[in-house]
Amino acid sequence: MTETIKLSPLDVHFADFIVRIDRSPSDGLWWGAALASYSAGRGHTCFNLFDAPDRNAPPLLPATRKPPPADISQWLGSLQACDTVGVPGAYTPLVLDPSGRLYLHRCWGYEQQIAVGILSRSRPLTINETRLDAALDRYFPPEGAAVDLQRFAARMALTHRFSVISGGPGTGKTATVARILALLLHMSGDSAPEIALVAPTGKAAMRLHQSILHAAERLALPDEIRNSLPAGVATVHRLLGVKLRTGGFRHNRDNRLSCDILVVDEASMVDLQLMAALLEALRDDARVVLLGDRNQLASVEAGAVLADICDSAGQANVPVTQLTRSYRFGDDSGIAALSRLINSGESAAAAELLQSGRYPDIVWRPLQSGRAFENSFSAAVRDGYAGYARAESPGDALAELGLFRVLSPLRSGPFGIENLNRLCRNIIAPERKNGARSLRPLPIMMTGNNYELGLFNGDTGVIMESDGASAVWFENPEGGLRHLSTLRLPPGEAAFALTIHKSQGSEFDRVLLILPDHLSGALSRELLYTAVTRARSRIEIWGTDEVFRQTIERRTVRNSGLRDRLMGGVS
Repeated sequence: MTETIKLSPLDVHFADFIVRIDRSPSDGLWWGAALASYSAGRGHTCFNLFDAPDRNAPPLLPATRKPPPADISQWLGSLQACDTVGVPGAYTPLVLDPSGRLYLHRCWGYEQQIAVGILSRSRPLTINETRLDAALDRYFPPEGAAVDLQRFAARMALTHRFSVISGGPGTGKTATVARILALLLHMSGDSAPEIALVAPTGKAAMRLHQSILHAAERLALPDEIRNSLPAGVATVHRLLGVKLRTGGFRHNRDNRLSCDILVVDEASMVDLQLMAALLEALRDDARVVLLGDRNQLASVEAGAVLADICDSAGQANVPVTQLTRSYRFGDDSGIAALSRLINSGESAAAAELLQSGRYPDIVWRPLQSGRAFENSFSAAVRDGYAGYARAESPGDALAELGLFRVLSPLRSGPFGIENLNRLCRNIIAPERKNGARSLRPLPIMMTGNNYELGLFNGDTGVIMESDGASAVWFENPEGGLRHLSTLRLPPGEAAFALTIHKSQGSEFDRVLLILPDHLSGALSRELLYTAVTRARSRIEIWGTDEVFRQTIERRTVRNSGLRDRLMGGVS
């Protein structure tokens, strides 16, 4: 760790509590507990003592605390002597594994649940190979001598109870899984399996459902198979059934889900705790297929589960297929070329490509400030949201929202979404001089879950006036629209501009990305890649050359032991 570590009050109180209950606390126990808590709060599943700060120039705050032992082996030994620190499997507040990873017990437990849930399903199944090959030929016809990765992914999904299909935008992940589902239904005969489709957010779930239906139409499936495909989708939380009063989930190891096949889209967004709960709630014989892009941002909460699984693939028996051929972007796509350079960390080449003007689908504008920025932004927003501003129905407004969106990595500051949404609202839906509201639709995104109303964090709707009353309209995952009074609306925020995190699970024809004028801790290669790949046909980036390059050079690395567990290296 090289950054300054400033502990939160929660970290300090937790460390104080651990020292207080330990019968023989060592010098390093307080810092071990505090840094384990600090790491969990920053998305890591553990604190690796071998990544500890250099005590010769300690970036540790509060500096009034006695520092931990300077020698790592001495620190490890002192922790092992504490009765609040146990080996993996011990029922202690802190868990220290042989590789020097120090966990909060719950984080260690989640990692263990995930590893067991994956490895127990990763052993090859006994299957009639002749029948399988014939079915694969039907749904994945051979195409020359080149390896068909979609066909390979289907074979892995049919011969294992756990498999992963990873790939960038347009590589055919959902088209592949649609054919996999058709294959499974085809081979099941009269006993059609129960299939569940889920995603982390309502928007992502809706996109998954639409993609499956479109793929099924292109396949011209027999009626009996088409009718057996799932009629709807759910968020992961809705599938598990959140207990509103007591917390936790209705489905767990004592009340298993009934589905035979579970497909999880946008799996990179699923955090450690949620993935553990999902695998625990499945029957042992249930089949799981994860879809996602391992290069996207990891989950907001702790863990980088999909990336850890994919990283283990070469040395573990976990079936992972990485799709590489893009069916959306051709050889003349600047979006595809730019995203590849960002992924590989080639900052100079990416900056040169973006600023060269060689590709019409990627546009660079030097970031302005003050009134000049607001004037340029106003012109871009009027153009981007021109169709939205003319929308006369909720359906038209929601459709137009899928064509253009403003993205930013930050919430606050002149280039954060709070200010950008304020500017957009003044441009597109201003208040009238007499105080009356504009009749133009106002996009709104939910910032929390309301299970009674069926609204979830990330769901986007539009507020429109009808007969003098305001209502908010949302798309139904199964098709059509639904609405409710704004008086019943859960907490939300304007959605002309979104943070890049909130844009995950969504795609837009055109994207305007506003980067800040200084390097922020929020910026990373994964964040920029996620933003660029939200655009289907055009992305325009406003920023400074220095911030753009440095963002590509910064990777998000999360400490975790899951990869080693899947490879058999950690108990």
